[in-house]
Amino acid sequence: MTNHLSERITNMATSATLAMAAKTRELRNEGKDIIGLSLGEPDFNIPDFIKEAAKQAIDDNYSSYSPVDGYADLKQAIANKFKRDNGLEYNLNQIVVSTGAKQSLANVAMVMLNQGDEVLLPAPYWVSYSDIVKIAEGVPVEVPTTIESDFKMTPAQLEAAITPKTKMIWFSSPCNPSGSVYSKEELEGLAVVLRKHPNIFIVSDEIYEHINFIGGHSSIASIDGMYERTITVNGVSKAFAMTGWRIGYIGAADWIAKACTKFQGQITSGANAIAQRATIAALEAPVSKIQYMIDEFHKRRDLVLGLLGEIEGFKLNVPEGAFYVFPNISSFFGKTLKGTTINNASDFALYLLEHANVATVTGEAFGNPDCIRISYAASEKELKDAMARIKAVV
Repeated sequence: MTNHLSERITNMATSATLAMAAKTRELRNEGKDIIGLSLGEPDFNIPDFIKEAAKQAIDDNYSSYSPVDGYADLKQAIANKFKRDNGLEYNLNQIVVSTGAKQSLANVAMVMLNQGDEVLLPAPYWVSYSDIVKIAEGVPVEVPTTIESDFKMTPAQLEAAITPKTKMIWFSSPCNPSGSVYSKEELEGLAVVLRKHPNIFIVSDEIYEHINFIGGHSSIASIDGMYERTITVNGVSKAFAMTGWRIGYIGAADWIAKACTKFQGQITSGANAIAQRATIAALEAPVSKIQYMIDEFHKRRDLVLGLLGEIEGFKLNVPEGAFYVFPNISSFFGKTLKGTTINNASDFALYLLEHANVATVTGEAFGNPDCIRISYAASEKELKDAMARIKAVV
């Protein structure tokens, strides 16, 4: 009966990260000891002060529909956070709260893109960007980067990729999957190019903002000439370990925010009421409240880089944020390991799953066919075991 499905859904790719997570669960149910390093999900529990705020919201009977764009006091907390952490001034009409940052991105795509509009995606990029753009009838245009440039797009690459059809550029910093962080100077370099093209809008995905090992985060909206053209996307899934609470938000020009609210009103309406109340507590807290998680991720990054560095064939750089490493494994292409010929990153990821019982994600899903993504959002013991297993089979 699949012939009755829309072309929209049949042409859509399945999220590679969620597909690998599902495969991991399936193998575990069969009794296999799989170490899962595929999902971008912190392994910490939610801080107690956030749980208490949620419990209080239940007791206070926050059980009715919320405003489509979010509670006013949550939007105020978001505005205060933008000013405190990013130096950005947004009023409440410029903020929209959604059911996760993924919905925030989908809202923006649906209200900004027309058929044939091109969206530049510095590759590697987060796995869902491309298909979200396609759903909105836009055209994703990959701008390849390399491990030598720490997977960052240069101003020259940006200039060369722009065409008369370019409508937007989407990128994340810190980046999923590479962990790369654009410095203020690097963003200013991109802004020099963008100022020559005033009709191009920017989606700046900053959900990993606080998981940053270089001591400072820069938002492109804070750079001269970029504020009105930038949609700043953020949420509480990563830094606050609130993945299942599904709260994301944007700061943008009021006309963009109004359009996103209009669209969301026809799709989901307001986000979960209890999660919104808990998010107020999360955003009002000083970053020092979650510093222990950031410090642990930093420690794990160094552990994984050290262990992977002992494995011949893995080409590494040093990611400056998020909780991923993105090694180039193309040296294995064309080789046969345990009877399996490795032709590409997908073959290599499946080989590790089958022979090492370690789940990773192919870089092909992120627009880079030479790499795999390894999440180190796992315990030190799991990471040591996983790296030992990988070393044993390659």
